[in-house]
Amino acid sequence: MGLIKIAALSALGYAGFKYFEKRKDSDSPAFATGQTGSVRNAGASSMRDKPDQWNKTDEESDESFPASDPPGNY
Repeated sequence: MGLIKIAALSALGYAGFKYFEKRKDSDSPAFATGQTGSVRNAGASSMRDKPDQWNKTDEESDESFPASDPPGNY
């Protein structure tokens, strides 16, 4: 009897997982409208939610991400 309960709960959990995977928003919050792929282009114009202020340091930091090297103009 316990094995049947475990199997039923496992099937219910799997069905719930698949349901929520299908409903997951395919629009990534980091991407601007119309961009596709797994890596966002650099710059404020490539962001869906544009920042209020964007300076040269922000731009260089965004361009170097996810690299570990800092921007070259100290």
